[in-house]
Amino acid sequence: MANNWSPDGWKAFEAKHLPKYEDPAALADAEKTLASYPPLVFAGEARALQAELAEVCYGRGFLLQGGDCAESFAEFHPNNIRDTFRVLLQMAVVLTFASKQPVVKVGRMAGQFAKPRSAPTENQGSLELPSYFGDIINGIEFDPATRMNDPQRMIRAYSQAAATLNLLRAFAGGGYANLRQVHQWTLEFMGRSSWAEKFKHVADRIGEALDFMEACGIDPNTVPQLQATSFYTSHEALLLQYEQALTRQDSLTGGWYDTSAHMLWIGDRTRFEGSAHVEYLRGVENPIGMKCGPSLEPDALLKMLDTLNPARIPGRMTLISRFGHDKVEAGLPRLVRAVQREGHPVVWSCDPMHGNVVKAESGYKTRPFDRILAEVKGFFAVHRAEGTHAGGIHIEMTGQDVTECTGGAVAITDERLADRYHTHCDPRLNAAQSLELAFLLAEMLNLEAEQRRAAA
Repeated sequence: MANNWSPDGWKAFEAKHLPKYEDPAALADAEKTLASYPPLVFAGEARALQAELAEVCYGRGFLLQGGDCAESFAEFHPNNIRDTFRVLLQMAVVLTFASKQPVVKVGRMAGQFAKPRSAPTENQGSLELPSYFGDIINGIEFDPATRMNDPQRMIRAYSQAAATLNLLRAFAGGGYANLRQVHQWTLEFMGRSSWAEKFKHVADRIGEALDFMEACGIDPNTVPQLQATSFYTSHEALLLQYEQALTRQDSLTGGWYDTSAHMLWIGDRTRFEGSAHVEYLRGVENPIGMKCGPSLEPDALLKMLDTLNPARIPGRMTLISRFGHDKVEAGLPRLVRAVQREGHPVVWSCDPMHGNVVKAESGYKTRPFDRILAEVKGFFAVHRAEGTHAGGIHIEMTGQDVTECTGGAVAITDERLADRYHTHCDPRLNAAQSLELAFLLAEMLNLEAEQRRAAA
């Protein structure tokens, strides 16, 4: 357990990107209500995730982390949850089948409501209102009533997260993730994608393997690993009032856990010395992620690792690189070398989304698929060169048939962005683009495995 730490100790540190609540009594009431609610996740689940991530640290697995840029109250629907879950299942099957490695599945779901903002207020004409910080804080419509920072929204976010988790647990353990259902995971509109046909081929081979097992006397229906899957949730630990209210002390170990999600991460904007977010996260025993961008110096990274994981526990820390397609091969190696030199056990994951945002000629913010792919290739190239394990991918995606990122085999053009541009914040990969990325990732994992075999 962290020394000299308490769940509210972060208040003595510098807190950036937190909203200002006008009514302290209303905030205190919302926090008290949340503190009385049951945990959303349990300490034992967080420890199970950490154990799986420890295997990734050792090069014996891969982390697949994906989901919405920002969950919204308006798009809350069981079909949307199901469709994102099934695309993540498809991606995991492709990666597992090709790499012969276990894939740790973590959704950006059931809590990814808050977003950092460059400025606390926004101007339209002569009207100045609070910036949109995510549905857990205020509404996206530019209206004085909607943009008011309302602490009661935390209660609604908790309820939506609880319902989302309930459905995800049912899907993961109730038969939907059964590998006999693998053919049924393809979304209807995916039939237009060439990658859907390639996935069908993988599904056919999995079916043949299950038939072979059955013929040998092993009934796949009695093997738990084929019937269900482990699925975890994560979000950026940005709104510290919400995180603190859901912090609980584990009755078995005495350790503190943030029970709002299995895994929390700290963003590029809130990762600095003296940060309230770092102070909060150093004391909870969940697995922690940290975004690493071009502004991060190796010495600062090592200080952060010493603060967040002083005991150097494998599986505790995931470093999520986000450089941009043209900066990753120049900027990432020095961080990898520093961590390797100091012997910190970490999972290296690639976020190819946040460094590759452009404004299209149509005026929409987008992420070109070729830039996303270029950053992933650069990430793998760095780790091959350094002899380290490229251990994960962190993407903003959805199971919906959106047109938000240009390119890919589905060939979304600038002109088509307006067709189905639904995101509340940043552009997301759609189902077809996500599956395409999974097949390309599988090729890179196989290349890494070949290099390891040759070195051995």
